[in-house]
Amino acid sequence: MTTLLTCLLLAMLLPYLAKGPVAVAMEKLGGYDNHQPRAQQAQLTGFGARAVAGHQNAFESLLIFGLSVLCVIALDKVNDTVALLAVGHIIARVAYHILYLLDKSTLRSLSWFVATGCSFAIFAQAF
Repeated sequence: MTTLLTCLLLAMLLPYLAKGPVAVAMEKLGGYDNHQPRAQQAQLTGFGARAVAGHQNAFESLLIFGLSVLCVIALDKVNDTVALLAVGHIIARVAYHILYLLDKSTLRSLSWFVATGCSFAIFAQAF
């Protein structure tokens, strides 16, 4: 259970850690506009735009992963397979964001499929 909860915590932190590169890109665009950050983010291109998309996708991924983890916990179906899948999800999500920033679209998509597959496989363990 500790591994699973640690992975859940990491998944919760990933969107906020992914904000770092966004802030760097915004700073390079004339300084971080804290009054209208979303308008400024919409002006980002290249690395900055990819950083924003990765940041947003981290929140999207958290929903599926978090619900899957909570289902197996609630139904008392936590096992070694679930823990391994959770670790796989976290590794794939970190890779996803790095690959997004590096503009490696095919590998990024592959890591997205791995992470998403891990989430659905965790959910399947609830049955």
